[in-house]
Amino acid sequence: MNLQAKYDKLQAIIKDLGAIVIGFSGGVDSTLLAKVSYDLLGDDALAVTAQAPIYADEEIEQAKKMAQEIGISHQVVSIEDDLMSVVGDNPTDRCYHCKKKIFSQVKEFAGDRPVADGTNIDDLGDYRPGLEAIEELEINSPLKEAGLTKAEIRELSKELGLSTWDYPSITCLATRFPYGEKITADKLKMLEEAEIYLRELGFEQLRVRYHGELARIEVAPEERSKFFDLAKLDQIEDKFKEFGFDYVTMDLGGYQTGKMNKSLTEDEEE
Repeated sequence: MNLQAKYDKLQAIIKDLGAIVIGFSGGVDSTLLAKVSYDLLGDDALAVTAQAPIYADEEIEQAKKMAQEIGISHQVVSIEDDLMSVVGDNPTDRCYHCKKKIFSQVKEFAGDRPVADGTNIDDLGDYRPGLEAIEELEINSPLKEAGLTKAEIRELSKELGLSTWDYPSITCLATRFPYGEKITADKLKMLEEAEIYLRELGFEQLRVRYHGELARIEVAPEERSKFFDLAKLDQIEDKFKEFGFDYVTMDLGGYQTGKMNKSLTEDEEE
């Protein structure tokens, strides 16, 4: 199926829903879904963003900005301590409990209106226990149903004039922790500050992973050379120590989607 056919299918899926409440992060996927939904359904389309400690403040601001760019009505729903009580111990199925909590509240907010998320075809190839929660709650995934990949979503976004078309992938801060590592508000704040600082230095696609006293920095492979400056390395180390880390290291292989899940997916394949 070519891209135009997939886009036509996406539009048909959304029209059939008649109304839609979108779990909205302001990232590439949910922004395309919100744009197409608003263009087709107008005021019958609503974007809802969850506010919780695992989401950086700048992500909430990004969601607000993109909702305004699209024109879609937007609500921010607070899910604070409730969420930490189910994800704080950080089990391997953390994402299941997180998605279950968030989308249960979004469904409650939506009432009789259908709820949708931005899951796409590429998401099916990684370890994502949250997808089970999405299915259990009968959340619609129009992008996945239309067969759209991440690359195709970016292409459509560019054609529709969305500024998110080339945005780096974003995920919640909980994904920065190895499974079993306790997640606390203080640790989340350390990571949020560290990633904001690296973006201020000009890095785009990045993650700062938490390993106790050690911070492991991942950046896009093509951005690794930006570190090769002694003054910058000293500057980053000093700043990360201010954030609370004792040691700072760079992942030599660079950022790769699902890297923290690699051992789990390999175990499933064996």
